[in-house]
Amino acid sequence: MNGISRRNLLQSAACGFGWLATQGILAGATGQWAIQPPQFPAKAKRVIFLFMHGGPSQMDLFDYKPLLTRDSGKPSPIPKPRVVSSATGNLLGSPFKFKQHGQSGAWVSELLPNIASVSDKLCFLNGVHCSNSRHGGALLELHTGSDTFIRPSIGSWVSYGLGSECSDLPAFLTLAPTLSHGGVNNYASAFLPATHQGVPLGSASVGAEKARIPFIEGGPARGEQMAEMDLLAHFNQVHGAQAGFDPRLEGQVAAMEMAFRMQGVAPAVQDLTMETKETKTAYGLDDPVTKNYGQLCLMARRFIERGVRFVQVTHSYKWDQHDRLRADLSRNCQEIDRPVAALIQDLDRRGLLEDTLVWWGGEFGRTPVAEGGDGRDHNPHGFTHFLAGAGVKPGFRYGSTDDYSYYAVDGKVHFHDLHATILHLLGMDHLRLTYRHAGRNFRLTDVHGEIVSPILT
Repeated sequence: MNGISRRNLLQSAACGFGWLATQGILAGATGQWAIQPPQFPAKAKRVIFLFMHGGPSQMDLFDYKPLLTRDSGKPSPIPKPRVVSSATGNLLGSPFKFKQHGQSGAWVSELLPNIASVSDKLCFLNGVHCSNSRHGGALLELHTGSDTFIRPSIGSWVSYGLGSECSDLPAFLTLAPTLSHGGVNNYASAFLPATHQGVPLGSASVGAEKARIPFIEGGPARGEQMAEMDLLAHFNQVHGAQAGFDPRLEGQVAAMEMAFRMQGVAPAVQDLTMETKETKTAYGLDDPVTKNYGQLCLMARRFIERGVRFVQVTHSYKWDQHDRLRADLSRNCQEIDRPVAALIQDLDRRGLLEDTLVWWGGEFGRTPVAEGGDGRDHNPHGFTHFLAGAGVKPGFRYGSTDDYSYYAVDGKVHFHDLHATILHLLGMDHLRLTYRHAGRNFRLTDVHGEIVSPILT
């Protein structure tokens, strides 16, 4: 990563904007976009993270608890955690019906019929847990491994560890990311080189049609841009001769190089009119309820097809049901059920699921006891995520919570363990993927993390 800088290369070559014709040399010299070999054979080449912001209720979706239904309205026989977010009452059974699906017999709520139809492709982790009961800390822990310090996000670590499969698109994209609860820190590169920062497309406050790379079409003619970049290269050459290597400037130059190259690729990737009517219908683009998240999921597939390593697709801050559980959870599931199932089926049909890891989940789960009558509080002690695709057992359930879905009791998977496992699937040892900063080596899992071997094929 510490080879010749762009500035020195420009200075020695004295070729001005000619570096655009030698981007392969630059990539090899700086390690910014070159594909890095995995540390051992990888099952996954890329990741799509379907992030449900707010904390989905596990006992209303994937963690069937008949005793909770039986004892609804009674005091919880299980002691509540020492620290809770707010006042809670008696047990609240799920108002939704569950049924087993597929050859695996997976229990899935009636709220998710389409996801239930692909349950034999899914690996459910029912014993996930984390350390923070507040949205901000939990989001940071989920995305960066730390709820108390600014650390690189998992997408940035993946970009740093593997590089990009495509020199014309960023390695890490986040579609419609949240602006709250950590904001940019959830996809930031922190102390890693700036080229590994996640590139946001839109935000949670705008519709999917605006979740696009801005200013990628139109603008100055190519010749005019080349003249501007040639002048900028001259200024950087002068600065490099006077000040030497500047990593911040390196990051800015890398971003401008990428932006220039993206103009020839990104408009076509973002053009959903290229898709067939059948595909758009499958993702729910014909329905106003599913259209927004369907567009994001379809865009994710198009980006990973072009070599993007890590794509996060956020379903905005809607899963925090402190009240109105029946109405609001039903609406959320209607918005994501069809697009998520379509994405998994589409990847499978195209042969991409073999080496693409799909990851679904939120920052924590919900309590089995009621809040505000028809609601549930935050619960970091036991909840569900699911994985699909590259290297994980399909139609498999790992881990469990207690009889009321309060605490993970068997097959416990902390976020650190989940991160270690995702890196393992990508061919990276989480103990060896390190970066020297402030006098010590840092890694995504810090001093924690165990690979969840039972879920691996």
